[in-house]
Order: sequence, then structure tokens, then C-alpha cells
Amino acid sequence: MAKQSSSSPPAIKLSGISKSFGPVQANKDIDLVVEKGSIHGIIGENGAGKSTLMSILYGFYHADSGTIAINGKEMKIPDSQAAIAAGIGMVHQHFMLVDNFTVLENVILGAEGGAILNRGIAKAKTELQRLEDEYSLDVDIDTLIEELPVGLQQRVEILKALFRNADILILDEPTGVLTPAEADHLFRIFRQLRDEGKTIILITHKLREIMAITDSVSVMRRGEMVATRKTSETSVEELAELMVGRRVLLRVDKGEANPGEDKLVVENLTVKDERGVVMVDDVSFSVKAGEIVGIAGVAGNGQSELMAAISGIMRAETGRVLLDGKPIHVTGHADPALLRQRGMAHVPEDRHHMGLVLPFSEKENSILGYQNDETYTSGQFLQMAAIDADARAKIKQYDIRPPNPDLKASSFSGGNQQKIVLSREMERDPVVLLVGQPTRGVDVGAIEFIHKRIIEMRDAGKAVLLVSVELDEIRSLADRTLVMFAGKIVGERGPEASEGELGLLMAGVTDNDGAEARQ
Repeated sequence: MAKQSSSSPPAIKLSGISKSFGPVQANKDIDLVVEKGSIHGIIGENGAGKSTLMSILYGFYHADSGTIAINGKEMKIPDSQAAIAAGIGMVHQHFMLVDNFTVLENVILGAEGGAILNRGIAKAKTELQRLEDEYSLDVDIDTLIEELPVGLQQRVEILKALFRNADILILDEPTGVLTPAEADHLFRIFRQLRDEGKTIILITHKLREIMAITDSVSVMRRGEMVATRKTSETSVEELAELMVGRRVLLRVDKGEANPGEDKLVVENLTVKDERGVVMVDDVSFSVKAGEIVGIAGVAGNGQSELMAAISGIMRAETGRVLLDGKPIHVTGHADPALLRQRGMAHVPEDRHHMGLVLPFSEKENSILGYQNDETYTSGQFLQMAAIDADARAKIKQYDIRPPNPDLKASSFSGGNQQKIVLSREMERDPVVLLVGQPTRGVDVGAIEFIHKRIIEMRDAGKAVLLVSVELDEIRSLADRTLVMFAGKIVGERGPEASEGELGLLMAGVTDNDGAEARQ
């Protein structure tokens, strides 16, 4: 940690911060001190108020009460421009980038008329290149954002903040789209920034990352700050208990799989994207009843397109897919609604674009895709009382917060939005369950619950295909793991496979190429 004099004021001091959204109090009388030149973690369950608190600091929200001091000076932060002027940068969990702008255009966006643009585009490019070289944040500045995988998009967000000379950098779940090696690289960047005197605030649900990278950590629960610890003086177990208010099982407790017959068969599947680029390249595998098959890989290596083709969302070029022994018309126009009727449930990777309609209420989202089911209809009309009762039952079973089925989906935290989607798909008693990133942005208590539900579905004889960028999750849940690189399956491993072994495959080191490296 960068050394501070005893008289040096903290980088951030929040006092008595409170914020309500209607009847929901997101933050209640919160005090927080973050020392200069430190890496400070903030953890808590979904809905605990972490992102709200940081959004107040960044000027997205205004606190109902309380004060903010930056480097010892009390100030108002009415908007993000004021936060940037105060030396604060923020990288959100859902990136704030314009898809059809280039990297360079996104970096300078919002600085129009300021000193950055007055230096000229050429000087801006030079400065951006310097930052890329200094922090190993390599990305082609002339590429459109929509053409970049999410891992590189995150680099753009970090570059944006550094380009604006941020001394305080807030990152919300920054490693969710990274391989272990990429996460390690990001942590090296954080340490380098800290050693240069910058202050890092890390919002994450990954307690082992907290232990590995932070100097201190604050724990929030149900809108209140319940503890702050020096990282060297706490443990994963204590932090988990502080977050949830009870002891938490930090490992997946499961018995041996008892696989039956094939329920999902994929043969020689090839999928191209809208640009004609092959994203899934001659992939074949099967998933049996009563087993979980995991697909591991760095985001952008074809996992998303594979799931989209199997679920009928995206057309395949060639190949064949069988659902419970009967073909899916993947090279024609597969009907996702028909696939749902045949017993395929799908939890998409991107809950915002494919899993939810954010302006709709929770209860409307809880039946999306199943709204014509006789449970919810009478003739041509929806039975709102039945829909409301069904939504309340799911809210209770999945601990969705706030427990209000009339609240818009956009008003829920990311993890609670995920639980809305999971409850909808898991409660349909499917033959095959496709799950993309089941615990992305989900807190430790909810992860424990979701993992238990996935294991329960396996033990009930369901065939589960799991895509996750979380290697710990893949290794804990999957009975077999397939690794994708550049659209191909480059290896298959059992549950005993090490993180290093899977990481090599994810980096494109195949079984033959990596034999020596694994010795």
C-alpha cells in the first residue's frame, strides 16, 4: 500500500449517507472511510445497497441526507461530470459504452469542449497509447465497441477513467468477464495504480478476490454498513457470515452423478455471426439426463452463439441438434416457444437484452415465454390473480428483493434480476436446462442457493448445460467440462481438473500442445 502521512486526509469520507426509492431504503445512515493509495473492497448481498452508495459518490444519484468529503474537502457531487472533475472514475458492471462508436470515440466522449479535445485527436491517440502501454491494456483504438468481446470492452472503460486522470477508481464486479489469467493481470494493474498513489474501490461478490487484492474491506447488509475490516485480519468465512447474517456453505455439496440416456445431442454444429464469421466451428457433444456438462472459455469464443443456436434464437449453418431424441431445426427457423413446450428451458447469459423486459413488472417478467400456459390464462385473457400468486411464490422461494411483484424489473439489483429469470426457467420442470452465467453479479448467499437448485435439477434427472466464465463454478458444478477456444471444443475434463489445466485450454493450449506445460 502507498504510504500516507498520519495527517493525510482520507481519499473518501462518507458520513450519514441515506437514500430511499419510494418505500425502499437502499442506504441507511452509512459512514465509510477509504484511505488514499489503498484498495478498498465493498461487499454485500444483492440489494444491500453497494451500487447505490457508489452511484451517489459518482453523482448518478443524490443522497437524501449525509455528506461527502474528497481528500478532506466536503463537496456536492450533483452529476458524473462533477465526479470526474473531482478525480473519480467508475467502471460499471454493465458497461456505459456506445456500441457503434470506436474505442477512441468512446474514450473522449463527454469531454467535448474540454482540455482533452483541445489537444487534438492526434495527441489524444498518443495519450491513449501511452496508457495502454503503461498498464498493458492493449486494445485497437479504431475498432468499434460492438466488435470487441466483453473483456476488451472492460479495458476501454478503465482507459476512459485513466484518460480523465482519475485518482479514485470505482469498479463494479470487474472480473466477471475475465479468465483467471486476465483477472491476475487486472490485479497487477490495480496494485500498480495503488503504488502510484491512486485509490481503488472494488465492488465484488468474490470473497477470495477480496482476500487476494484488497487492503481493507467494508461489509453492507440490507442497506446498512455492518463492519469494516483490515483484510489481513479477517477471513472468507467471517466476511460471508457478515454479508448474509448466518453461516454460509462456501463449497458445493453434491453427490456422484447418475447419468441416464442422452437428452441433448449436438452434432457437427457450425454457427456464423451476422458478419459471416464462424463462431461455432464443427462442435459435437451430448448431455445426459442427470448430469451437468459445463462449457468453459473466455467470453467471445463461441459459447454465446452455441447456446443461441441450441435454443433456437440463432440459425446454424450446418449440423444437427436433438432434444430428447427429436431434432431441432437449427439450420432453419427453430421456434423458441415450441422448444419451451418440448421441455427446453433457457437462462440467457445477458439478462438485460434477452432475459427480461426491464420496463415490465416483476410478475410480468416471471411468465415471459410462458404467458400462454393454461396456468395463467382463461380463454384469451390473462388471469392476473394467478400470475400474481405465482410471482409471489417464486419471490419467496428465491428470496427476490424487494418482495414486490408489481415493481418494474429495472428497479431490482442485477442479482435479483437474475433470480427472476432463474425462477421462471427452473420452475418449469424442463427436460433440458440451458444456463448461461447463472451467478453473474450474484452475491454469496444467492450463489449458494442457485448452486443447490442446479444440483437438485441434476439429481431430479434433468440434463443441464452450463456456460460460465467462473472457473470455480464450472469446477464445482460440472460432472464433465468442455473447453471452447476460437469456436472449437479443444478439450474435455472431469471434475478433478485443476484451474491451471483448464486455464491452459481456455488460452488455446490444446491437449497435445499443453502436455509438456502441464507436467
